[in-house]
Amino acid sequence: MRIDWWILAGVYVVSTGLLFFIPKNKVRLAIVAFLFKQIITFLIGLVVVELGMITYPVRLFASINRTSFTYEHYAFPVACAIFNVWYPYKRGTFVQLGYYIGFSSVLTIAEVIIEKYTDLIKYIHWEWYLSWITICLSFFLSRLFCVWFFSKA
Repeated sequence: MRIDWWILAGVYVVSTGLLFFIPKNKVRLAIVAFLFKQIITFLIGLVVVELGMITYPVRLFASINRTSFTYEHYAFPVACAIFNVWYPYKRGTFVQLGYYIGFSSVLTIAEVIIEKYTDLIKYIHWEWYLSWITICLSFFLSRLFCVWFFSKA
């Protein structure tokens, strides 16, 4: 088995393992964040792939969809659930901004390393900073949605 398939398997193991760190009282928040992120990544991921900006040479369900099922529909939504569950809403603006920057940076660095050394993703008309911006923006949108969804009207 190629290293690419081992990485995909590892992503599923790590992502699933992270779900066990969600407190029981925040499971509903995690589910809402997870599902909302799937909507965002499904739509934006398809647009980016169909415009020829990114390709995913090695992927699950290759005959069905040209996006990365693993990233768009599982790993990134799990990261969003973790992001929202542990969001420091009682802390200051700088800590919250650092939270966005930290999560976006870690995911972007991982993506750049994977892009450089594997066939899981290939940038065509894309750059790392576009990934960082879109990741950060999608975290912001998911946070806004979760706050709105759970607000007491």
